[in-house]
Amino acid sequence: MSTPTKSRPASPETVPPGDSTRLVRGSLPRWAPWGALGAAALVAAVVAALTGFSVTLFVLLVVVLYTAGTYVWSRSAEGRRKAADRAFTSVVASAFLIALTPLISVVITVISRGAERFDGKFFSYSMRGVVGDGGGAYHAIMGTLITSGLATLMSVPIGLATAVYLVEYGGGRLSSAITFFVDVMTGIPSIVAGLFAYALFTLVFGAGTINGFAGAVALSVLMIPIVVRSSEEMIKLVPDDLREAAFALGTPKWKVILRVVLPTAVAGISTGVTLAIARVIGETAPLLIATGTTASTNLNPFSGQMATLSVFSYYEYASPGVPPEPYLARAWTAALTLMLIVMVLNLVARSISLFFAPKTRS
Repeated sequence: MSTPTKSRPASPETVPPGDSTRLVRGSLPRWAPWGALGAAALVAAVVAALTGFSVTLFVLLVVVLYTAGTYVWSRSAEGRRKAADRAFTSVVASAFLIALTPLISVVITVISRGAERFDGKFFSYSMRGVVGDGGGAYHAIMGTLITSGLATLMSVPIGLATAVYLVEYGGGRLSSAITFFVDVMTGIPSIVAGLFAYALFTLVFGAGTINGFAGAVALSVLMIPIVVRSSEEMIKLVPDDLREAAFALGTPKWKVILRVVLPTAVAGISTGVTLAIARVIGETAPLLIATGTTASTNLNPFSGQMATLSVFSYYEYASPGVPPEPYLARAWTAALTLMLIVMVLNLVARSISLFFAPKTRS
């Protein structure tokens, strides 16, 4: 004789997924995060308006109210563990948005103020003979491209060769010494690189030697450790199986490095080089000392002072004439141009990474 079985109450997991008319017990609805965020923003706006509106106060109130409200709501419906998970998620997301706020503010400010002089005249005229309104930054744009290009030509071969040595051949005291000095060079102030380049050219070519090549040397001092570190990490990521397969075919080590290791790591290396260029293209202190500035177009990096966008923007903003509005407008447009150059470099690096990335079968 069979005994009757007792029916168990349906658990939240047994509720049919297609039954949208019932709220599953033990979980918040999908719109809960957005609802909590909207309620927190509304309450924070009211409090900020009553106490004198402040963006900082408003953001902090939204973060605190959203996190606390989400935790209390989730604790009552989902339990302690799920509530803690949602609270920590809210804190991490809020920290990310708070850290992103200054960047967004800077971008909006530069674009809004730099758009005033973002015209053809700004990119085709120099400041020679210009006082007040008019003129452009053609001479500074060309100087930036020349000095950064020379610094890249000097830094990439040296940094890449150093990284190859550290990964493929190093291991002794020399390797440890190189790693130590690369770490030291990574943390040196940029003005020290400018002083080094100025002192070097003064000793070799005489006092007062200031030109674009000296600025390129100063920038290369800052670029080399970044290229070494990024290239070293990318080369380490190349699987040893690829090297061993090439060695098994009798391929010399130098050819394995050139034909197997570097092509495999070229996507990451190009990204590291682009980051190094973006790191130094906006430097002002070393170029003030080693390159100087000029109002005319000078395309010869080995003779005479050369203008760059960072120095041009600095002088236009720090020492405006009367009236100051044209000078400030040129300064903001120069900063916007620098941002666009860095953005283009990042897009080029992404394109190179996608093109040279190892192809995998789907």
